Amino acid sequence: MLYFHGFGHFHPENQIDNAFLESLEIGTNDRWIVDRVGIKNRRTVLPLDYIRSTKNKDLRAGQEAALYSNAETGRRAALMAIERAGIKPSDIGMVIGGDSSPETCIPAEGARIAKLLGLTVPAFDLHSACSTFGLHVHMLSQMGENLPEYVLIVSPENTTRVTDFSDRSSAILFGDATSAAVVSTKIPSRARVAYSTFNTNPAGCDDVLIPRVYHFSQNGSAVQKFAIKQMSALLAEIQGRVGPDRKDRLVYIGHQANLTMLQAVCRRCDIPPARHFYNIVEYGNQAAAGAAVVLSQHWERFLAGDVVALVVVGAGLSWSSLQIEFT
Repeated sequence: MLYFHGFGHFHPENQIDNAFLESLEIGTNDRWIVDRVGIKNRRTVLPLDYIRSTKNKDLRAGQEAALYSNAETGRRAALMAIERAGIKPSDIGMVIGGDSSPETCIPAEGARIAKLLGLTVPAFDLHSACSTFGLHVHMLSQMGENLPEYVLIVSPENTTRVTDFSDRSSAILFGDATSAAVVSTKIPSRARVAYSTFNTNPAGCDDVLIPRVYHFSQNGSAVQKFAIKQMSALLAEIQGRVGPDRKDRLVYIGHQANLTMLQAVCRRCDIPPARHFYNIVEYGNQAAAGAAVVLSQHWERFLAGDVVALVVVGAGLSWSSLQIEFT
């Protein structure tokens, strides 16, 4: 059994709205963007003048221009999660990082975050693109008593650093965010993971790519079809376990890829708008951090008896589902 003790999140202050993207003259405008992906705003670690003048064509320059490192956004989200958990940083016994576009191959970003928190504990990375949060939870839940009392999991997703802002298909999608959670397999809390899954179909591993020194790219139509089908199936499985008696207490949180995809899953699984939590409209596609950030933003409003069905998909092609129950 795995328990959540606290969630945290961080969004950088610079905002990329649809009017800014239109000003880049890449063949897009507010209506075109909203019709396709439902996004109105995003956050970025990059200065807006830098994006406007370079469209981030040079990835090394983008990394140098960034206002925050992945480690720093990780530290900020982690401190919120630790405070909400009611513990001290020194109580953390392990740090696991994971994201879609790490700044370094070595050292692990988990180690860099641990350093900024002043911790000397096991720290490493474990990632599977946008399914990373689900992967962290699923793997840790299998490890049980072998873990320290408190583990910190962090996903610093500052993917605008690897976005080509001359390519409208990717420029309209991404917004930067970092999620963090304090978890335990030893100390109970009000939120427990009743069931989790993780799996991958490597046949589609080349459908979503961020090569080491190149920009993000994907086979958009194929990935969206896969995402809708897989997320609908994962959500339906959780609905079946929860049963009709608790149907009105179930909340759906999906991978924040685009609003049209999320709404398609809601229609397939009969999820009413009031039971669908998302932030994609104002924050964009936050990759692995997205679903966890939504959970963090609503963390204090969940009540005993609530059930969260969190389902995510990612490159690999990978997928994960979490059934989180509040007591």
